[in-house]
Amino acid sequence: MASTILRVEDVVKRFGGITALKGVTMEVYEGEILGLIGPNGAGKTTLFNVITGVYKPDRGKVYFKGKDITGLPPHKIARLGVARTFQIVKPFKGLTVLENVTAAVFYGPRGDEYSFKAAEEKAMEVLRLVGLEDHADTLATRLNVAMKKRLELARALAQDPELLLLDEALAGLNPREVSAMLEIIRKVREERRVTMIMVEHVMHAVMNVSDRIVVLHLGEKIAEGSPEAVARDPRVVEAYLGDPELALRFVRRLGGGA
Repeated sequence: MASTILRVEDVVKRFGGITALKGVTMEVYEGEILGLIGPNGAGKTTLFNVITGVYKPDRGKVYFKGKDITGLPPHKIARLGVARTFQIVKPFKGLTVLENVTAAVFYGPRGDEYSFKAAEEKAMEVLRLVGLEDHADTLATRLNVAMKKRLELARALAQDPELLLLDEALAGLNPREVSAMLEIIRKVREERRVTMIMVEHVMHAVMNVSDRIVVLHLGEKIAEGSPEAVARDPRVVEAYLGDPELALRFVRRLGGGA
């Protein structure tokens, strides 16, 4: 079995009287793509924010490569080799695609080692990987949604992460664009050997690309396993459909038994 690159241990996060995460524990293994799914309000993005230092948990620990990173500020966690994308893409206004990605190079583990020219060369390499090399001199704000999603991925990859957190990288894309983005994600894993966690609502896509799935519901982990096993778990189907009887009938149709 591959070694553990990330461990989340009994994490609790509260916002006033609302508990967004309720003792979540999970592991991510080197080289895998882990799908993190659940209905709206399940706590997925909150968990991303805890892992990346945006939020400090009220209880629990986060370990990256065996190091306790709980509560470290985001820039220090990025320096350790953890990068992320955001659901709402906000490129730097007034900067070109190349300039956006070049700026990101300096925030990775080796950021201090780059000259501006070397960072720009690194940025172009990443743009070729995500298929945006022909738009390097285009203002980022002029890109369409699909290209902005690729730019967001490029900015994260420019940091040379070992662990990449993708927050709804497929949201707003049509089927053809989803397929193209999935091919890029697979290519990143194969060529860069980057471990990934994907928060995603495009279910057929995340099920197709993930090695394992973790399911959150109302701040709790309710299932974990292969995509096939998770898809047949009545607790998962009920969380999405909201009706235990409907969930049971759905699972039986899938061949999951009683």
